[in-house]
Amino acid sequence: MNDGQNIQLLVNGRIFTGAEILPKREVLLANGMIQEVRLTSRMGSEIPTVDLDGGLLAPGFIDCQVNGGGGIMFNDQPDPAAIAAIIQAHRAYGTTGLLPTLISDDWATMTAAAQAVHAARSDQLPGLLGVHFEGPYLNPARNGAHAAAQIRALDDGAMELFARTDLGAVVVTLAPETVPPGTIRRLHDAGVRVCAGHCAPNSEQIAAALDEGLAGFTHLFNAMPPLVSREPGVVGAALADGNTWCGVIVDGHHVDPVTLRVAIAAKATGRMMLVTDAVAAVGSDLRTFQLSGHAVTVDGGRCTLPDGTLAGSCLDMAGAVRNTHNLLDLPLEEALRMASLYPAEFLGMSNVRGRIRAGYRADLVLLDDDLNVRRTWIGGELAVH
Repeated sequence: MNDGQNIQLLVNGRIFTGAEILPKREVLLANGMIQEVRLTSRMGSEIPTVDLDGGLLAPGFIDCQVNGGGGIMFNDQPDPAAIAAIIQAHRAYGTTGLLPTLISDDWATMTAAAQAVHAARSDQLPGLLGVHFEGPYLNPARNGAHAAAQIRALDDGAMELFARTDLGAVVVTLAPETVPPGTIRRLHDAGVRVCAGHCAPNSEQIAAALDEGLAGFTHLFNAMPPLVSREPGVVGAALADGNTWCGVIVDGHHVDPVTLRVAIAAKATGRMMLVTDAVAAVGSDLRTFQLSGHAVTVDGGRCTLPDGTLAGSCLDMAGAVRNTHNLLDLPLEEALRMASLYPAEFLGMSNVRGRIRAGYRADLVLLDDDLNVRRTWIGGELAVH
């Protein structure tokens, strides 16, 4: 802090630390990090101050599943400029870190996406945490909006791509029942976070996947068989397991709020995280766009293919937090943790993200009383929204 670079004192706000909401605190930032959280000082200071105007300062949101935003789909433009535009669009809704997500596509697009993430990380693009490959190694009977023609068997080239160490956090969604035994263990041992999604494994197959190190479940309930009395299936396994994480899309369309309340109550605390599964419409005025050669219509908060299949969402993370608090009746503190601390833990970043505490990154969001975003900081850099 002694070099005097980028010092800010955030004053006149309430602070959600990641554990509790504290009044009458101020936060000192320097060099992109949180230096101190302290009681409001009555003494004058030469440090530049930012007046929070009584708002709620919280850890910035982390979204592990972002297909697009700002009018751009990552599949259509797998380059660093697109990643930057998607991050910028989602930042307006409190997201300070995300994984651009590539849905099932051809090999050339997959390698281009990896190279784009590598290049953007080399340029230290703020807000980029890694990459999520959602498919194409899925169950064709559960493809959802993924192009059926792209779904295929896993090969050694994909294993090498996923295991690259220059992409940041790598999440891979696959169908456990479609890959050879040992695949998930190999990826887990290489540092990849493997999630089950677009799948329909039987009890033995999902048990084997968990034993091999399956990390989580992608958009729980969607593109997988439902939980029923004598067939708990993948949903039952996800809720019963205390070590894995579940991503949930809380937009009021993908999963009924009552179902989500039951699921969150059943799952181990800290293992449910909010994701948006956002598409290009977020942060833009798009009402139609192309996905895998099919027209997607945006209407009434839903993104659908011509046959009515949900095709991602137009949800943003601030909206997900509001819905979790208001529709699901969860305490605000828990809704905020589901958007920040829990995804940070899933990604192995909770030592520097997901809390407002000395030694943590200055990735922050300022919310008003209606949980709308007013300001964000990424690495201490302020943006007003």
